[in-house]
Amino acid sequence: FCEAFSPRPVVYRATDFRTNEYRNLIGGKEYEPEEANPMLGFRGAFRYISDPAVFELELEAIKMVRNKHGFKNLWLMIPFVHTPEELLEIKKIMPAAGLSRSPSFKLWMMCELPSNVIILDKFIDVGIDGVSIGSNDLTMLILGVDRDNSEVSNVFDEKNPAVLWALERVIRTCHKRAVTVSICGQAPSDYPDLVEKLVEWGITSISVNRDVVSQVRETVYQAERKLFMHKSGKGS
Repeated sequence: FCEAFSPRPVVYRATDFRTNEYRNLIGGKEYEPEEANPMLGFRGAFRYISDPAVFELELEAIKMVRNKHGFKNLWLMIPFVHTPEELLEIKKIMPAAGLSRSPSFKLWMMCELPSNVIILDKFIDVGIDGVSIGSNDLTMLILGVDRDNSEVSNVFDEKNPAVLWALERVIRTCHKRAVTVSICGQAPSDYPDLVEKLVEWGITSISVNRDVVSQVRETVYQAERKLFMHKSGKGS
């Protein structure tokens, strides 16, 4: 991937398998606990800190791609970070593996918990270069809906006003702090009107399903054109 996209950056999101997903792998039942709600369980940054073995393997692979193969366009993103203190602990693990945040090695954080939204400034203070909004988990946690539970799937709504408020807050906070802000998740692929709002708020980039790339590009173009016309006083 890094070779194909070089010199453009490739942002690698560290593994965020949940315990039920690990248990379904061959031999997984010997090592993984059973959790009542794996979506809110032993995953993400907390798992790296508690049991860093897999995370250290990932860091070693990143170092190999960057140093041995020479692709310095590989960056790292940390998922499911509960607190700024967790992020700080992750930043202590990385140098031990020979990786430190620098102008050529950017560190991003997934923004997918309400705590990430509410105290985003404190996470940025720890030291990150970019934020990627995980709209699926963020919607789940703001609305209190298990997105893996079909019984309550009708309540899951990425366009709920509370979710939209969170998206706008994150984007505008990142702008204020000069931090890159992206979004991943299903919502931008499904809702052109949401894409328009993201552009209006100042999103840096949008991740979408490959089958809708062309139409989302057109939506972004029209939204940016509308903003430009408005700012230049040329009307619509």
